Amino acid sequence: MEIIRTVSRLREVAENHRTAGRSIGLVPTMGALHAGHKSLVDRARCENDIVIVSVFVNPTQFNNANDLATYPRTEEADAAMLESCGVDYAFIPSVDEIYPEPDTRVFDLGPVAEVMEGPMRPGHFNGVAQIVSKLFAWSKPTKAYFGEKDFQQIAVIRRMVELEGFDLEIIPCPIVREADGLALSSRNVRLTAEGRAVAPKIHYLLQQSVDLKAQGLTPKQVEDATIGAIDAIDGLRTEYFQIVDAKTMQPISQWSQAGELGAAGCITVYCGDVRLIDNIRY
Repeated sequence: MEIIRTVSRLREVAENHRTAGRSIGLVPTMGALHAGHKSLVDRARCENDIVIVSVFVNPTQFNNANDLATYPRTEEADAAMLESCGVDYAFIPSVDEIYPEPDTRVFDLGPVAEVMEGPMRPGHFNGVAQIVSKLFAWSKPTKAYFGEKDFQQIAVIRRMVELEGFDLEIIPCPIVREADGLALSSRNVRLTAEGRAVAPKIHYLLQQSVDLKAQGLTPKQVEDATIGAIDAIDGLRTEYFQIVDAKTMQPISQWSQAGELGAAGCITVYCGDVRLIDNIRY
């Protein structure tokens, strides 16, 4: 595996493989890699001739300076894991390499970015669009792989691909969970012992929400019941729980309003001071 530090080398490598007719799978990450990332890499490895994984904590998508400062960084362990997975290239650049000057682009991401994470993290999705569009332009992948834990982010990236006219396929991949149901996240390492003990209840109560739907409750009733159950647990505090159309990300008031992909329940919960996201399909 070659570790690439510069944009020019990434462009060169990608161009050489594309010219030779090889397919390229790209897995964008912010590092602190875990089994969820490995599942993306493994799928990319199965479906492409060449696999590129980017490891970059992107500052433009953080609207909270403390969150950026405390985000885990484990480059040496990340590189070892990627090599063991058979990755061809790990792109691990500096901030100055990615942003030699400020990226002032503002993307018209539309309604998919105006709900849930949108208002809670102003500028977050525009920052995601900035970095992902750069990675797509430089590596020209055939397919790009993203975990469904960041459910709304996938919809935003699809919108960005439309806007920019990228010729590639976005591949959503299932959430990988611990045995007790907690969705794998790089932020999990920041959980206290007490937090780690109660965090799996988020997924448990999301599963219970599916049963509530089956009992005839409306989306709003399911939301309220789920929020109430989570907030009753010491150490957990819901930031939002919204049931939306799984394609458009727009809230629904009746289950019949969900389109071809059905409905999804998207949640963000503070477990102590650690912000955890998860989702479930209905």
